[in-house]
Amino acid sequence: MSLDTAIFAGGCFWCMVEPFDTYPGIKSVVSGYTGGHVPSPTYEEVCSGKTGHTEAVKITFDPDVISYDDLVTIYWHQTDPTDAMGQFQDRGDNYRPVIFVNSPQQREIAEKSKATLQASGQFGNDKIVTQIEDAKPFYPAEDYHQNFYKKDPQRYALEEAGGREQFKREHWKNKN
Repeated sequence: MSLDTAIFAGGCFWCMVEPFDTYPGIKSVVSGYTGGHVPSPTYEEVCSGKTGHTEAVKITFDPDVISYDDLVTIYWHQTDPTDAMGQFQDRGDNYRPVIFVNSPQQREIAEKSKATLQASGQFGNDKIVTQIEDAKPFYPAEDYHQNFYKKDPQRYALEEAGGREQFKREHWKNKN
């Protein structure tokens, strides 16, 4: 079995784990930080906005069971791709939406998917602003951030209620 990885940033990493964690072929979903210039940052350092990191999830998957294209589709359905300054109640550069690609094939799939979403008119005249960037070193977040939806379901539900769930119902209904 040959595994691959995908890295997605879509606001608070707490809210990005469960949507991927439930699919066959997903081996792990790790919350962490990527895209910055400070090695091994802490949560507090990332929140300060001075490290350049974005909260993200790193997904290890079996491409024979679930494709990268499927993962990109699942990603879109968790985010507002028209909001470059964060996601829902999470504001700032460390919450910006980014697809971090680790190969030319991933870049091609992500770019094509983004263009298809833009052309679909799903968001009217709003531009799809989610960035597609080369993967950078990924640093796992502290243990208390991992699988947060399982550890603190009430707090997780509160975070989801900060606009993400309503947006998903309004814009992604009848989708994955």
